[in-house]
Amino acid sequence: MEESITQITEKNAVVREWSLKTRRERGDSLVEGCVANLPEQITVNVCQNNLEDLVRVWNQWDSDTRGIFTERYGDIAHLITIRVDEQLIQAMVRFWDPAYQCFTFNQEDMTPTIEEYVALLRIDNVQFGKICVKEPKPMTFRKKLVRLTDMTDAWAEKQIKKKNETVCIPWSSLRESVLSHPDILKRINLFALAIYGLVIFPRVLGHLEVAVFDFFERLKQGVNPVPTILAETFRSLSTCRRVGKGRFIGCAQLLNVWILSHF
Repeated sequence: MEESITQITEKNAVVREWSLKTRRERGDSLVEGCVANLPEQITVNVCQNNLEDLVRVWNQWDSDTRGIFTERYGDIAHLITIRVDEQLIQAMVRFWDPAYQCFTFNQEDMTPTIEEYVALLRIDNVQFGKICVKEPKPMTFRKKLVRLTDMTDAWAEKQIKKKNETVCIPWSSLRESVLSHPDILKRINLFALAIYGLVIFPRVLGHLEVAVFDFFERLKQGVNPVPTILAETFRSLSTCRRVGKGRFIGCAQLLNVWILSHF
């Protein structure tokens, strides 16, 4: 890739300075004398999807195709090259305070912000004040799958699976379309969908869940994806911290980069 996301963090000095200035002005969010009743021992699973297929696709694309992708979806493609430090994530979860939605170190607290994640992903073509909400009358999963892939209803119906009460589709069912769909824009869109399903919202390993398709459809309307990414990160951190175990299903790659940019 032309530029790694870890190199991009060096360009975010303005955002980091803003974050530090805000914390200094407003202080921390801890209430004096508050005692959190949380497990002392934390065991978090940070198991990730195998992203070799996505890396191979990206490396095969020419600069023009990559440029079109970046113009549409920002720098989310850089996430597929990030190697997650599982021990780092596991250690950081121990400092997460679910009540205040922040990492707490003695009397100091810090948390990822929308501004920081936007800067890391360099998403420019969205309406930052517009967030994703559930459509009142959404299309069925099958119809969305057909529209995105140009495949038949019968094919789509056959691919839909249910894993642990989650409706989803195996990544293997989309791999060929990402590699060889005759429409370059379809390939780009499916590649972005795969990143959102396998990297940013990896709830079911090896699969893309129906919620990702719903979310992806809303991106076409210019919504800002970062609040949803952050919300899932906070939810997963809080669940793991309260229970003392579980699998972190937020975007570990982006959280990993954010942690390294502050330490």
